[in-house]
Amino acid sequence: MTLTLEPPAATAVRDLMTHPELQISDDVMLDVAIHILHGSGADHLLVRDDDGRCAGLLTRRHLAPFQARSRTTARTPVRDIVLDRAPFATPDMPVATAAAAMRARDLVVWPVVDHDGHAVGLLTL
Repeated sequence: MTLTLEPPAATAVRDLMTHPELQISDDVMLDVAIHILHGSGADHLLVRDDDGRCAGLLTRRHLAPFQARSRTTARTPVRDIVLDRAPFATPDMPVATAAAAMRARDLVVWPVVDHDGHAVGLLTL
């Protein structure tokens, strides 16, 4: 007889979040952010403020209007464009609550932050 143990059902965001691989500062210029995003093949970049706290999530959709490189993209920091900003998920948030919030905000990926506002993960719907 073989006994198999199934992992417990995920009940909190911490059970499903992944480590945020790509992070940039909010003072990075748009042309650099575009280069990083395209060079990495990723769909999003986590954005941090000067204190290292999560400032939002930058996606290919947010950068689409800036694909034609110009003087504007070379002089505009990421913080000056629209990107997905707070509120963010927390590690102890119930998965069902997070999923409902993501659907309501039409998010595919949502930053997860600790009590100080530092990114600790990403939640993917």
